[in-house]
Amino acid sequence: YNPVFGATRNAFDHTRTAGGSSGGAAAALAMRMLPVADGSDMMGSLRTPAAFNHVIGFRPSFGRVPGLAADPFGQQLSTNGPMGRTVEDVARLLEIQSGFDRRVPLSLGEPLRPDRGEFGDALARDTSGVRIGWLGDWRGHLAMESGVLPLCARALARFADLGCRVEEVDLPFSAETLWESWTTLRHWAVAGNLGAYYTDPATRERLKPEAQWEVERGLRLSARDIHAANVQRGDAYRAWSALFERFDYLAMPSAQVFPFDVETRWPREIAGRTLDSYHRWMEVVVPASMLGAPAISLPAGTSDGGLPMGFQLIGRPRDDWGVLQLARAFEAVSGDLARLPPTLASAG
Repeated sequence: YNPVFGATRNAFDHTRTAGGSSGGAAAALAMRMLPVADGSDMMGSLRTPAAFNHVIGFRPSFGRVPGLAADPFGQQLSTNGPMGRTVEDVARLLEIQSGFDRRVPLSLGEPLRPDRGEFGDALARDTSGVRIGWLGDWRGHLAMESGVLPLCARALARFADLGCRVEEVDLPFSAETLWESWTTLRHWAVAGNLGAYYTDPATRERLKPEAQWEVERGLRLSARDIHAANVQRGDAYRAWSALFERFDYLAMPSAQVFPFDVETRWPREIAGRTLDSYHRWMEVVVPASMLGAPAISLPAGTSDGGLPMGFQLIGRPRDDWGVLQLARAFEAVSGDLARLPPTLASAG
């Protein structure tokens, strides 16, 4: 919902949203208007639109793609990343985007891929015995629209064809504590970025109500609140790191709902459960953002009504290339899941 430029419509159903914030990039990719695209991802802004438009969105490890944030030591939630229609296209763009930048203190100096040989060969790997933990709806914590989980589970079953072992697993850390930490740090970041517009009466009303709400909560935070949230984030990181000792990769849906009506600002409820904030419907993307871990959204197929969905494949921090390799292997056994937007399919 954008009063400045208007709504961006879904490539598969023009009455539905394309997602955000990189919804325009995702829709343009799906409609073959662009070969690749880039964007940023704090709370799924690459992954959600990719899922909603049946393309690929990759949130890399924090520091993989250097960004010139004004507060580089404090801003560790958002990162830039690539989008595309194939894993190789995404990987090639990421290689261009990534690298050490002396102006960015937390940028990674290590190469994206260890093998400097032929690019396509470097994406190939033996996937036999790879262990994938499926978190689903976090044992019922997440509200999920009917149809999302079975669609993603069917897509995930393709990994068996690759010799992978998929096992359902519990969330390793309190979901509510993770959310509390996330919202505190997000409020803090948004208040820092938009606070000047909020405090100036001439610009405050030009902020969306949701942005004003976020800034107000950020301005009320104390140093103790922010410290506690960072401690919780550290605790969560260690708990998730322990889970990565049992599994090589983790998987969960990329979204909790299918693309919804384009005139709807945000879902107020999912599956009969009322949501308590404008972004609770995106809670499923928070773990990778909090960990700074690489997470790719891959197409999972479409609902009975033809609406796209995706699932996230999440790797250990800095294992971006491993995530891309496994995603490429999945792509090779899931070609039948690929769909063209109806307007392109009907055009032949």
